[in-house]
Formats: sequence, structure tokens, C-alpha cells
Amino acid sequence: MNKYSIDEFKKASEAIIQTASFLDSKGWTPATSSNFSHVMSNNLCAITVSGKHKGRLTPDDIMVVDFDGVPVDDKKPSAETLLHTTLYKWDEKITSILHTHSVNSTILSRLIDKPYWEIEGYELQKAFTGINTHESCITIPIFNNSQDIPTLAQEVIEYLDKGNPCWAYLIQGHGVYTWGKNIDSALRHLEAIECLMECELEMIKITGKR
Repeated sequence: MNKYSIDEFKKASEAIIQTASFLDSKGWTPATSSNFSHVMSNNLCAITVSGKHKGRLTPDDIMVVDFDGVPVDDKKPSAETLLHTTLYKWDEKITSILHTHSVNSTILSRLIDKPYWEIEGYELQKAFTGINTHESCITIPIFNNSQDIPTLAQEVIEYLDKGNPCWAYLIQGHGVYTWGKNIDSALRHLEAIECLMECELEMIKITGKR
């Protein structure tokens, strides 16, 4: 069984708890929804346990799993743990993943009738790593919601394997997953996509176009 240091776990837990508190303050993590994780050494990651309110997390509400989603301790992981660990296995540069259930992501993912959302013309697109101009067109994939998490996780990896630049994806009627090279970049991507989703929803209200 993979082992980890207490200091490393404490550092990861503190980062998750601090970020979760901020996201809850934005109203993006209602009830016991959402889950967050951060990579540790030895192919392990710290991740929020199942069924806890993310605005009131304590260190006891964070657990450790390996990259196959297997718990290292006796706590119960989120049912969506594989949506985190498969990304960590896919790209070692990803070290933090944030999943929220905001109103914006839940509604927009149901309104768009294509398996992707295209974003163009917004200056805020430059918040995404590697994007340097508003003249670019960004594609955010949208996956059908499913309780079959292993299959959904594989669908995500199959999309990423096509080589498309990607910083996030939506799940219909469910929410958004974002990631980054560290927790700050993951949060930057999440804040940017939330703002852009809000802009798009306002545009839909004004123009009636999706």
C-alpha cells in the first residue's frame, strides 16, 4: 500500500479546505455537492470524502486515494473519484481538480444542444493557460450525465486523447470540472469559466440565441 507523509497530507488538506470555503462563498457548492482533490507523492491524491458540506470541511473530511481510486484509509470517497484520478494518470502536469455544481454550469449544460460549448470574443479567455488573445475559439466539451462513473471517466480521457486543448468540461445538468498545474491555476480556470457561463446565459436572455 502506498504511504504518504502527514505533513504532505496536511498541506494538501489545507489547500483544499481553503479553496472549498471560497467556492462555497460563491454559491457554487450547494448542499453536499462538489468534490476537490490535490496530488500528493507516490501516485496518491487527497480528495474530499463523500457527503460533506464543502463550506464546512475539516481535515477529517479529506482522505487519500491512489490513482486507481482505491482508498488508502477507511473513509468513504466520493462516487466521482475516478473522474479525478483518471485525469491524474492521464497527465502528470495536472495536480489539482475542482468540481462544482453552480447554477450557471447546471443550466448552461442543459441549454446547449451540442456536445460542446464554443467560446470566442471574450477577453477573459486569456485566463486559460496557453490562450493569448480574445480572437481564439475555445471548445468546452459537454458529456451526458451518468451514474456509470468508470465509463464517463473513459469518455473524458478519449476526448482528451484527441489532442484538443482543454481546461474544463461540463456534465449535463450536473456541473463543471476544471483542473490545472496547481490549485491556483485550477481556481483561475474555474472562476473564468463561471464568469463566461454567466455572460453566455445573459446573452441567451437578451438575444434568445444559444
